[in-house]
Amino acid sequence: MSKVFVLDTNFTPLNPIHSAQARQLLRNKKAAIFRQFPFTIILKKSRPDSRISSLRLKIDPGAKFTGMALVNDSTGEVVFAAELKHRGFAIRDALTSRRQLRRSRRARKTRYRQPRFLNRTRLEGWLAPSLQSRVDNIKTWVKKLLNFAPIQAISQELVRFDMQLMANPDIQGQEYQQGTLAGYETREYLLEKWGRQCAYCGVKDVPFQVEHIHPRAKGGSNSITNLTLSCEKCNTKKGTKDIKDFLKKDFSKPLLITANGHGSRQSCRIDKYGFPNRHVPREKIHFGFQTGDIAKAVVTAGKKIGTYVGKVAIRSTGSFNISNKNGLIQGISHKFCKRIHAKDGYSYAV
Repeated sequence: MSKVFVLDTNFTPLNPIHSAQARQLLRNKKAAIFRQFPFTIILKKSRPDSRISSLRLKIDPGAKFTGMALVNDSTGEVVFAAELKHRGFAIRDALTSRRQLRRSRRARKTRYRQPRFLNRTRLEGWLAPSLQSRVDNIKTWVKKLLNFAPIQAISQELVRFDMQLMANPDIQGQEYQQGTLAGYETREYLLEKWGRQCAYCGVKDVPFQVEHIHPRAKGGSNSITNLTLSCEKCNTKKGTKDIKDFLKKDFSKPLLITANGHGSRQSCRIDKYGFPNRHVPREKIHFGFQTGDIAKAVVTAGKKIGTYVGKVAIRSTGSFNISNKNGLIQGISHKFCKRIHAKDGYSYAV
């Protein structure tokens, strides 16, 4: 689904291209890798006369996840898709933990620490930190995509009125999902999302069934993100199989982006009782690397010969740790490492 973003030598975004074209340009040394996530190449020549297609950025914001897609307005083709996971609940939990810790300090027989209550001014339009982070994440990625693709328009799903609350002022909880149109909106949404065709074989103009991507028999939920459309033949054929086993290849996977923040401002680390047990180094960068960078290590000597790609944790001694899906690899010299993506507060998966 996702194509490769292209910039010319003047950093002007051009039409995204197929990955095979990008590989050919890189092989012929007509382009270089500009960014790893999302994958972007930069041409070594200017292209002022290139035809630019009109792309539309579509955003579907949510409390935990926000969906983003770049769509060609003229053809309806999806050229890029991503799912952004917010850290609002993590921020809420961190603030709750800090609040509880301060309350416990005030309860001890020590110097009294006056609580801060309504003694700070809030600017107009103030949002809670957990909500503000969600807004900032979306704004950050909109700005990034504007730099990488010729986006001409932005569409966002907005809900201005709570029609069910207007009809029933006492509605709450699960009653929202059990309205007069329960199930109807889901089917219409899936028909629009999957282009009124089977998600597995692409057949059209046949009766469709709402199908669980991750089977209910194996713990799948009724969440809209776990539902799709399929014809009766494909639904029967899939049964309770895992989606990875049923589909040999899945080319429609979006880029999964997780907001991680930029670390902590604590001057020391603490144990489970809250007592400091080690200091935090003042310098963040050693040998050109920073903890959180994505690096590729090609080890040619020693006990750990091989190639490793993952997030790096640095030490001032130059002995780094690399963590990837296979686990933690310790004691990799910085001499074998090459940074392929600088830390930007997000982690990526396909």
